[in-house]
Amino acid sequence: MQKKILFLAALILTAGWVGAQKPYTWSFVAKKAADKTYEIHCRVEINPPWHTYSQFTPEGGPVPTKFEFSKNPLYTLAGPVKELGKLQTRHEEVFAVDVKYFDGKVDFVQRVKLKGNAKTNFSGSVEFMVCNDVQCLPPTTEKFTLALN
Repeated sequence: MQKKILFLAALILTAGWVGAQKPYTWSFVAKKAADKTYEIHCRVEINPPWHTYSQFTPEGGPVPTKFEFSKNPLYTLAGPVKELGKLQTRHEEVFAVDVKYFDGKVDFVQRVKLKGNAKTNFSGSVEFMVCNDVQCLPPTTEKFTLALN
């Protein structure tokens, strides 16, 4: 428990140092996959030596990547968000769990099926955390809205 408290204190202290220097860039794109079917690509590029965590990082570890999508009666989600990238796993003593993370680029993809021919928007947010071998930045949320037409 003491390790977690020290880790969180270091996280808070280093957040001010990093300031406006973001070691990551998010982009959001809707690609038509088939008639009335779109793929929502939520892509993050992470600068070395930083990494971000999988949606499936175990409880007790760092904040996993989490997606929230706005409800819309004009479409349905088709399956879970897929992770396309080089998934790595390693044991983190500070958390006492095996964490799952990505370096470089990862593309999170959500398929969406429109219920009709109406134009609409797809909105949501992603909560995530980036770390390197020395520090972590506080969890951050990025919001997005994409046109589906």
